[in-house]
Amino acid sequence: MQIILLSGGSGTRLWPLSNDARSKQFLRLLPVEGSDKLESMVQRVVRQIREADLKASVTVATSVTQQDSILAQLGTEVSVVTEPLRRDTFPAICLASEYLSKEKGCEENEIIVVMPCDPYTESGYFRTIAEMAKTVSKNVAELVLMGIRPTYPSSKYGYIIPGQPLGKNALAVRRFTEKPDAASAEKFIEEGAFWNGGVFAFRLRYLTAIAEKYVNYPTFKEMREHYGDFPKISFDYEVAEKAKSVAVVPFDGEWKDLGTWNILTDELAKWSYGNVTTDGTGENTHVINELDLPLMCIGTKNLVVAASPDGILVTEKSRSEEIKAFADKLKRRPMYEERRWGTYRVIDFVEYADGFSSLTKRLNLNPGCSISYQQHTYRDEVWTFIDGEGEIVLNGERRKVNRGMTVHIPKGMRHALRAITPLSFIEVQTGSNLVETDIIRYPFEWT
Repeated sequence: MQIILLSGGSGTRLWPLSNDARSKQFLRLLPVEGSDKLESMVQRVVRQIREADLKASVTVATSVTQQDSILAQLGTEVSVVTEPLRRDTFPAICLASEYLSKEKGCEENEIIVVMPCDPYTESGYFRTIAEMAKTVSKNVAELVLMGIRPTYPSSKYGYIIPGQPLGKNALAVRRFTEKPDAASAEKFIEEGAFWNGGVFAFRLRYLTAIAEKYVNYPTFKEMREHYGDFPKISFDYEVAEKAKSVAVVPFDGEWKDLGTWNILTDELAKWSYGNVTTDGTGENTHVINELDLPLMCIGTKNLVVAASPDGILVTEKSRSEEIKAFADKLKRRPMYEERRWGTYRVIDFVEYADGFSSLTKRLNLNPGCSISYQQHTYRDEVWTFIDGEGEIVLNGERRKVNRGMTVHIPKGMRHALRAITPLSFIEVQTGSNLVETDIIRYPFEWT
């Protein structure tokens, strides 16, 4: 079995902790049972897949901006397929399926399960996935969906209207309906409808045959180069609702979308995280502080207070679903990112009237990790090392760096950096176009 995890989202519903590069699934806030450690939603799901002993390889389909966060949190435990541009779930699943076929060499009869990377659920969910795979293997239907037993008439989810039983654990799908109003949802539930949880199972050849109607090239590289030729449409609309042979396997257990602060805070183990001081009289208030500055809350009730380099949020829990509409208007670059080599935080960013800009970051490299051999076209950089030891390469010449050293990197100079111990430094960029995409990478082998 191959599992494709879909990792997307713009990160605005859990602003300011989440952003375009660090969406909600990467926030390390969830308690690990029996431990004092915290994990993210995507780490939790991958751990649950392993614990369920599904004997499945995992591939994450994501955007380029999220690739480093996935590698930092999951390492080589998973494969990663990146979209060259953002489309929708149908092209993303097509691209991942073509990767499994053309790059990993999976057999056309291999069973594929596609699921979100961030459901908050329990072990029964993964037993249901195993049952979906079994339903496909028995040729009960070409496409099998998970139907989640609704707990209330929600208008946030699509609904699956079931038909006749197909064997012991599956039902035929009579029709789909997308996000109905509450009254219609209540009626559907009375008729035995399920929430559509976005989990699909099929044989690999089923999806590659559909994908190659739109984009058909002999190699995965060529498929990816022509990714924009896929229609920008959801998998539900393009595949599930058009399928001739489709079944649903019910799941009746705990399942939540931790997509808003009021729902996420229900699952947190503590009332406060980070540098937080309270008077102990607050009620139902969660405070998360990622800043070095102290955050104090006195007598607060029913609030979420969250602070990060991206901004500060104070909201009543009952109104936290309104955050997205306001956060979408804040067109700022991410001020904190988790990369495969460590993390960086923007300390200061100034744009002057004549177009000149300065950007100051604090970067932390993990031991043995490195920043690629690269050069910039529009910016100069100055690195001041504040702790640790490492090696730097400047136009092919290597030397050691440590605390107190300063290095000037003019535009056009090729440079790379490797941490020997945990390595921290301040980077000051100056120039006319201070964006993360101003980078040209070159091959380099550390020996």
